Amino acid sequence: MKRFWKDVTVEREGDGWAIRLDSRPVKTPARAPLVVPTEALAEAIADEWRNVGETIDPRAMPLTGVANAAIDRVGPEHEAFANGIANYAEADLACYRAEAPRALAARQEESWDELLAWARRRYDVDFVITCGLMHVEQPPATVERLSHAVALLDAFHLAGLSPLVTVGGSLLAGLAVLEKAMTPGTRSASTTSGSWSNGARTRTPKEPWRTAGATSLRRRASWSCSTPDCRREEPQATRQSSWIASLRSQ
Repeated sequence: MKRFWKDVTVEREGDGWAIRLDSRPVKTPARAPLVVPTEALAEAIADEWRNVGETIDPRAMPLTGVANAAIDRVGPEHEAFANGIANYAEADLACYRAEAPRALAARQEESWDELLAWARRRYDVDFVITCGLMHVEQPPATVERLSHAVALLDAFHLAGLSPLVTVGGSLLAGLAVLEKAMTPGTRSASTTSGSWSNGARTRTPKEPWRTAGATSLRRRASWSCSTPDCRREEPQATRQSSWIASLRSQ
């Protein structure tokens, strides 16, 4: 679909911020108002719309996709969505190590031991670490506390956290990025490598879109959330086409 608007503005609406195209409000694929909790996030989404060329390309608008997912998918099923992410606490990738080759094992130790140390301090938990892929049970208190941390997140934080956890297989790495305890590095996502901050133990993320994996979101190019439960109603391409076609009539 070709671009049909000239101006993109951000306006206060209730407790949030709305994006308007030539004074017309942008809506989600489910026809809900696209209203986000912070002005900074609204401006970032507005920039995606300002940067649209002759035709709309959803792959170039990851933050719009996260906001759509938060409003249409996560919000109405918050508990179920949070539980799906929290399940990764039972088998976090950082707890499963290779015995050989030694170079790989050393790289895992370098990257993941520090992640586990941060999680122990942050959530007062411990972990069972194993070699190989056979499942090992984590302490019940660990699973409970990590699940509680996920349950406390709002829909927008959960929507941003989802691709971090599902792509990398590590709830701990996702939480560390979300809480700004770790800055994503340049290594492969499978190493969960990055730079660590010592002052992030009790910090609450205020702008999840800045730390919720914009790069990986662009790679995924999803206009909905990334878990299977959120895609069970109709093919994603059909939802996108219907949503784009409806923009003119809003």
